This record gives sequence, structure tokens and C-alpha cells, in this order.
Amino acid sequence: MYDLPALSPAIDRYWAAIRHHLGEGPARLTRDADPWEVWTHPDLLLAQTCGFPYRARLHGKVALVGTPDPALPGCPPGHYCSVLVARADDYRSLQALLTGTFAFNEALSQSGWAAPMMHFASAGLRPAALVQTGAHAESARAVAEGRADLAGLDALTWELLQETGDTAARQLREVERTVPTPTLPYITAAHREPAPIAAAIRAAISDLSGADRAQLHLTGLVDLPAERYLAVPTPPSPSETLGQP
Repeated sequence: MYDLPALSPAIDRYWAAIRHHLGEGPARLTRDADPWEVWTHPDLLLAQTCGFPYRARLHGKVALVGTPDPALPGCPPGHYCSVLVARADDYRSLQALLTGTFAFNEALSQSGWAAPMMHFASAGLRPAALVQTGAHAESARAVAEGRADLAGLDALTWELLQETGDTAARQLREVERTVPTPTLPYITAAHREPAPIAAAIRAAISDLSGADRAQLHLTGLVDLPAERYLAVPTPPSPSETLGQP
């Protein structure tokens, strides 16, 4: 889920270490398949999904392996948040920014859609217009290029974009952050036993170099129960938010 080009070599080394400790699995990661085909495949060995798809459609159909801990500022272990960003030279308040266009990656994204919408609702606000971008990095680009006024980004993606020198990220500023929710979990097919996979992941994280762990923001694997994901509130859909049928 965080497979930025600059991170791919470290992710490949991470997978190689998991595979070594697990004693099975393909030599290469699947990077060219539709996520839903991967997440629901009966032979799924290991994947990472988002908390929103997990609670909305995948719970009961896959087995929860564990939650990676990115150790983000202000977040408990195994948690993250959404960062609301605007252009660096746009100093308007959140309320004023929401009179324009809000960019989101997709409607089943916890950090791109659900967390921002609940944050806005808690302040009695909602965006006047929406644009769907397909990816957090594209949401950042939409704001930087003036096609949107505000975007909600996964806090870890925001960190990675800044660390990798993303052009759009350099043109943005943080406006606010949402409350933390459980971060993106690892899953396997429902018929598989998740404990050996979790053990292999923990061993792999320990095997990684300090540089790889730092680049991937991997500090460990947390055992969060499914109920923690299911308890996260779900906002209205984009069409409902805009009052459309």
C-alpha cells in the first residue's frame, strides 16, 4: 500500500525476509493486479489493505494477520491519522477551504475519505465540491496544481512524500490532523492460519537493516483485534455528502 518507486527496493527486501522466515511464497510481489482481486483471492498469502475496506467488505472473508506500527507522531502504536493539506501560500481556515474543492483518493479510503469526513462533521462542516484522484499522491498533486483546495492524505504517505522529495508535497502545508484510527492491516485468506505469518513478519522486521526499517517506517507488528477496526465510524458516501441521489 506504500509502494512508492523510491521504496520498492526496500519493500522487496522486506518481502524476501518474510518469505525466508515463512518458508513459502512467490519470489516476487504482485504489483500489477486489482487490489480487490488480491484481497479476495482464495489463495491469498499476504496483503495489506485499508481499514475501511476491511470493515466494510472484507471482515469475515479474510483473516487478520496484524497491524504494522509506523510510530507516527501523536498516534498510539498501530495507529495513524489523516493529514489535511492545502497549498503553502493559501492561508485560509479549514472552513474557508471547504467552500472550494476537496480532493480524495477513493470513497473506501479511511484516511482519504472517512477520517476527513468525520473530522469535518465534528465541526459542522462539509466540502462544497469533490474530486476523486485515485491515489494520495495524486490528491496532493491536485491541490498543488490548483485543481483542489484541500486534500486528506494518509499521514504515513505524507511523511513518505516529504522524505522522497515529492514536488507536490513541497508546495503544501498542513492545515489540521484527524483523530488516530488503526492503520492499514495485513491480511491473509480466511482458511490460512495467521499466527505463523505474523511470526515471520516480526522476524523479517527484526532482520531488516536500520536504514530499511527507517525508510519503511516499520517499528513492529501490533495485535489489534478486529473489533478496533469495526468500531471506526463510517461517513456518508461522496454522493450523499453532496446531497445527490
